[in-house]
Amino acid sequence: MAAAEPVPIRGVRLIEEADTARVYASDEALVCAARDGDRTAFGELYRRYFRLVHGILLARVPRFAAEDLLQDVFMQALPRLGSLRDAARFGAWLAAIARNRANDYYRQARPTRELERETHCERDGANRNSDASFAAGLFFLDAIKSLPEAYREPLILRFVEGMTGPEIAQRTGLKHGSVRVNLYRGMQMLREKLNKK
Repeated sequence: MAAAEPVPIRGVRLIEEADTARVYASDEALVCAARDGDRTAFGELYRRYFRLVHGILLARVPRFAAEDLLQDVFMQALPRLGSLRDAARFGAWLAAIARNRANDYYRQARPTRELERETHCERDGANRNSDASFAAGLFFLDAIKSLPEAYREPLILRFVEGMTGPEIAQRTGLKHGSVRVNLYRGMQMLREKLNKK
């Protein structure tokens, strides 16, 4: 499965990476500019972090819900930028908002039948699709999502969102060693699970 493409948020202008490199050298500069109302700076933060947020959501909620919640996370973050004490920790702060939003998804009063129907629709859509790689991707994603939580997120960020181990550590605020260990152990568990099927 390929990493998702950024979907523009209304009122936020996404800009090309080459343009941004000249204007903003760091996430801290982008956060400060976005706090001051620069929508272009917030658009660049979105471009830099949408894969992180999507991966975190995908590790915790059904695939169809992750797509919907992605923009919710950024729309919650924008007015709260003033509460971020350390602009250098933007990635970790945003990751926490994404995790909390995923938890809120399950707290919402949703009838069980509606959830079952949506899950069956998602499966039926995959069954109708004759593309073997799509079906294999869904199988792989389901296998990852069956692992303990500590391994799901880094594996999805690595294999679905295409982030490297150091990038995952830097963007989430986790220690590189922790990410490396979780990726390694998660891969071992995933191999065992896939070999059994």
